[in-house]
Amino acid sequence: MMHRLYSKGRVLGHKRAKRNTRPNTSLIQIEGVATKEDAQFYLGKRVAFVYKAKREIHGSKIRVIWGRVTRPHGGSGVVKSKFRTNLPPRAFGASVRVASHDQT
Repeated sequence: MMHRLYSKGRVLGHKRAKRNTRPNTSLIQIEGVATKEDAQFYLGKRVAFVYKAKREIHGSKIRVIWGRVTRPHGGSGVVKSKFRTNLPPRAFGASVRVASHDQT
C-alpha cells in the first residue's frame, strides 16, 4: 500500500493588486484545506513545482522549483508561498506538491 508524503496543491497566480503583480509571492490552494485554521498546519512546509523541460541535465528532463508556505491568504484556505526563483506564468493552474509530513 503506497502513501503519498505530500498533499496536492494548485497554483492560482502571483500575489497582486488590481493592476500590479508581485511575482515574488505565489498563491496556492491546497487540496482539502478550506479555512485559515486548516492552513496553519502547512505554514513553513516545503512546496515543489515539478515540470519537464526539453534538454536533459544529469540524465533527466524533470526539473523542480522549491519554495515554502509563508502565511495564509484570506479565509478560504489559500496560502502564500515564496519560491527560490519566481514561478513562471506558465505555472498558473499547474499542480504543486506540498510536503504534508514534518521536515526540518
